[in-house]
Amino acid sequence: MTGSRPYLRFLGLALALVVALCAVGYLPTRRLAGPDALASMVAGCGISLLAAALAGWLLTAVGAATPEARMQRGFLAMVVRLAVVIVLGLAATLSGEFARAPLLFWMATAYVVLLPLEVKLAIAPE
Repeated sequence: MTGSRPYLRFLGLALALVVALCAVGYLPTRRLAGPDALASMVAGCGISLLAAALAGWLLTAVGAATPEARMQRGFLAMVVRLAVVIVLGLAATLSGEFARAPLLFWMATAYVVLLPLEVKLAIAPE
């Protein structure tokens, strides 16, 4: 799956899901954590979106001719996604610019929401 069309579709759906997630979470986040937590919500969702975009790119850019190679490619994408979320999440948390609890909550929520899209991209026929 070296074409860009599946990846662009993946990115569009991922972006739409993140926008919908932020829209749904706007009022609860503002009420429960205050107006300053909205930046944390956007940052957390953005971190997960960036990690998913990188993992999706790996799934489409790295060729895999055999089923074993496809499994290895999927595992690589999963590990890279997790590493990006951990590194960027730690950087955002330790920066002190964002409220920690909303940042981590929305980062984890967006991670889980975007996971089925990545799985669909990984198992799509080449």
